[in-house]
This record gives sequence, C-alpha cells and structure tokens, in this order.
Amino acid sequence: MSFQQMGQEAPVLKYPEDFGLHPNVSLENAANMLFRAIQTSQNQPYTWTFIDKPQEGQIYLLFMPNPAQPLNDGIRWQDQENRYTMPVQRGTRELEVAEVKFGFIPNSQDTAAWRMRRRYRLHKGGHPQLVLIHYSRVPPIQIVPSLLNNPIRHYPLRQINDPPIYVMGDRAGQKAFTHAAGPHQGGMPQVGMNPQAMIAQQNSNMEALERRRERERTRDGGGGVGVGQRPGPPRLDDEESADESELLSTRTLAITRYRRKPRVNGRSLQQAAFDSKKPSPSKRIYEGFDKAELEAKMAKLQDDVEALQAKAAERKAQKVAADDVVVTASGHAPMELST
Repeated sequence: MSFQQMGQEAPVLKYPEDFGLHPNVSLENAANMLFRAIQTSQNQPYTWTFIDKPQEGQIYLLFMPNPAQPLNDGIRWQDQENRYTMPVQRGTRELEVAEVKFGFIPNSQDTAAWRMRRRYRLHKGGHPQLVLIHYSRVPPIQIVPSLLNNPIRHYPLRQINDPPIYVMGDRAGQKAFTHAAGPHQGGMPQVGMNPQAMIAQQNSNMEALERRRERERTRDGGGGVGVGQRPGPPRLDDEESADESELLSTRTLAITRYRRKPRVNGRSLQQAAFDSKKPSPSKRIYEGFDKAELEAKMAKLQDDVEALQAKAAERKAQKVAADDVVVTASGHAPMELST
C-alpha cells in the first residue's frame, strides 16, 4: 500500500504510541508534541489503522501526505470544518487548526451532538504532514432526526494486514516487517508481561540468534567455491545486523556481543584491571633541588649584602663630615645643654 492509495475510506498511518485521554490540549502543547514528533518519527514506523468512534479526550498522531483530505472517524458531524492559523512559541512557528463541532456516533448511546474534533499541524516551522488529532466536547445540540441512525461508513471494517512503514528519515517509505518470533520481540516488552517471562523471552531470542549465526558459520566454512562457479557476495560480519537490533533489547544485545568475542574483552578488561605499568616512586620534596647551586646563590647574596652595608657606612661617614664642615664655617660652637 502506498501513500497515494489513502482515500476517505482507506486506513491512515498512525504513530503506534498511545497518548492516553486528555480533556484539553492547548495550542502550545500541540505545537510542542508536533515538533518532538519530527525526531521520534525518524526511527519509528507508523502502522496502518482505522480511526473509528474515538473516545472523548483521545489523541492520535497521524502522517497524512495530504492533510486537507477528509478524515472518516465513524462520527457524523453536523457542522463544517473550519481552518485557521495561530502563531505559537513566540511567533517562531505557525500552527494550523482544523476544527469541527457537533458530532455524534450513529446507532449509539449519543442522544445529542456534543463531540468536537481538532486537527493540529505545524504550517510553518515543522513538518506539515504530521497531524495531531484531539477529540473533546462542546455544549450539545439536538441531532437531526434523519441522521440519527444513518451510519457514516460501512461495517465491519476490513482487516488490515499491511506492515508498518517508515514515514521519515533515511528509511522513509520502507516497510517494517515483523519476525517470526512475534510482534513483541523488539526493544519494548509486551504490556503486562512479568519479569520472568521477559527474561525467558529475551534468552530465547538470544539463543535463536546464536543458533542462526552458528549455522551461517558452518555453511560458510564447509562449502567452497567450485571450478567455474562465481563466488557469492561477501558476507558482512558486522557488529550489529539490521534484524539483530530489532530482535534483542539493549541488555541482551550487549551480552551477545560479549560472548561473541570473549578473548578481546578479556584482554581489555585484564589490561584495565591489572595494568603492567608500575607507579613511579614518590620523591621527597627537597630532592628536586641542587645543593651546590643553592650554596652558590647564598654566597652571591651574602656578597651583595656586604657590598650594600659598605655603601651605607660610606654614605653615613660622608654625611657626618658634611655636618662638621657646616658648623666650622658658621663660627659657632654647637649648643650644649646646661645642667
């Protein structure tokens, strides 16, 4: 199934995570969810599904190649869908809102048209084909009698067997096929599975992977290339094959890699734990100085001190001699204190 085959009654591509029930979603929250979805959708395949009779507060994240196409969700709407744009996140992005009110589910317990649907997408500053859908309620109005028991689509809905598909990134357009071990063999364990069952499941996946690799080694080692035969393509012995990363969790994958190359890991761990380099003996604080050099410096300093002292004594003697000359020239003897 290709993107162009999505019609009004065709299934839609939905992000597989369940966002739960939320009575209200603000414009800022919707913009933040759509912006974060750009990164998470790079490596997460979207599943084909029908949106049918959603609950109040339900949230869906869809990938819609044509966001303006009608969306059949099993609800009959008695109003036209209105579109408007609002600046969000301080004007850095523009959010488009498609709002339709007064919906009800035909042939159900709905006695009034109280349902409302809003479709959000980042018209500017995001990915315009990611659409966030939220269902809430408005003050009810009366249902048109002729539409009360008139279904909006044909039931039962057909079963979908198409595999999930990547919508962004390097693998955009590629299908994500499930493996024989079951749909819950990947990184996220099945909801409700107890710890013992989770460990047993991961161990079985690891053993199956080891058996498969052992068969490949045996086949590659036993079979040679005959005369006149063309050798096959080189086998990629990569650390992480594509299906290996999808089969095992991070913890189990790490254990498998450790068992695969124990000698390399053993040498690395031994070198890290018991390094052959011996620490250099600690030196005393005075071993970094040369005694002869220090004594030479002390002798030089002592000579400088003695020279300075001699100069100071010479200046003092000159000053005393100058004072005697001044007194003699004046003709007065120095004043003596009488007792």
